[in-house]
Amino acid sequence: MSKQILILPGDGIGPEIVAEARKVLEKVNRLMGLDLTFSEALLGGCATDVAGKPLPDETLEKARSSDAILMGSVGGPKWDKIERSLRPEQGLLQLRSGLELFANLRPALLYPQLAAASSLKPEIVSGLDIMIVRELTGGIYFGKPRGIHTLENGEREGFNTYRYAEHEIKRIGRVAFEMAQKRNKKLCSVDKANVLEVTVLWREVMSELASDYPDVELSHMYVDNAAMQLVRAPKQFDVIVTGNMFGDILSDAAAMLTGSIGMLPSASLNGSGLGLYEPCHGSAPDIAGQGIANPLATILSAAMMLRYSLACPEAAERIERAVGDVLDSGMRTADIYSEGCRKVSTAEMGDAVVAALA
Repeated sequence: MSKQILILPGDGIGPEIVAEARKVLEKVNRLMGLDLTFSEALLGGCATDVAGKPLPDETLEKARSSDAILMGSVGGPKWDKIERSLRPEQGLLQLRSGLELFANLRPALLYPQLAAASSLKPEIVSGLDIMIVRELTGGIYFGKPRGIHTLENGEREGFNTYRYAEHEIKRIGRVAFEMAQKRNKKLCSVDKANVLEVTVLWREVMSELASDYPDVELSHMYVDNAAMQLVRAPKQFDVIVTGNMFGDILSDAAAMLTGSIGMLPSASLNGSGLGLYEPCHGSAPDIAGQGIANPLATILSAAMMLRYSLACPEAAERIERAVGDVLDSGMRTADIYSEGCRKVSTAEMGDAVVAALA
């Protein structure tokens, strides 16, 4: 039975990087007989331009009937000043919510070939392999009430609500504990329990869950300390689990440890295994159309898709090995280029991965 993949190119560099990932998927599909089929739909600013809203009904319907979704990126200054409900990012939030994609997996893996590209010393980051598990559909990004209003004295006040229900914490906690079981059996739960009551509950629930996973060593860390430790001694971490806002910030910080955010994939999963796969970086409108964007994060996101949603781990490993081979050859896009390497375009990098698959 064929596996249905929905592709959402999005905005900015999205169409360029997704095109390269699709080439890789089509190649591995032919080589390994995976029976993958592809369709495309609109999401983000391009959807607002065409359909009048960032998540058209047709896109959500296609997403629900797919086995997995591969996305490029959304957003850009073109849409920054339009009505908030029509902005590209709202479409992505609605898609995550509509598909109940509550578990975001963001690996921070340093390829040895890129140790010199990290913002930290090679001896601090060499061998780095962290998995950040971020809760994705709750917390302050979704909590209500929220808004901006005018006080009696005429001053404007903005407000957001940070809330988590116990069941939301439990389900992301179980994903993190199970991930830790498959890795080095170390889980660090990040919160701000010394200040925020919602994260007092977070810490309590994580501690209660630990009894179900006696083989996993659970630790707790305040988010400010976690940020410091990521740049002081990042290899102390194996799996990190945290809420939506903290995960958003920490995963981007971890990205720079690996040399470039252009190298990092991500997966957002629901309870049934349906996943949205996308690079951790944004739409980079300043370089869109120039053919210099790094497609490797999107290609590696496609590998994650094969592993986590399509039950094709051998194909995922084949893509990951091909990326390693290309880096070994010295090919680099501009974001990871260093002296002595060969600078290549977006399409050349995609073509090189396709060739390495064979």
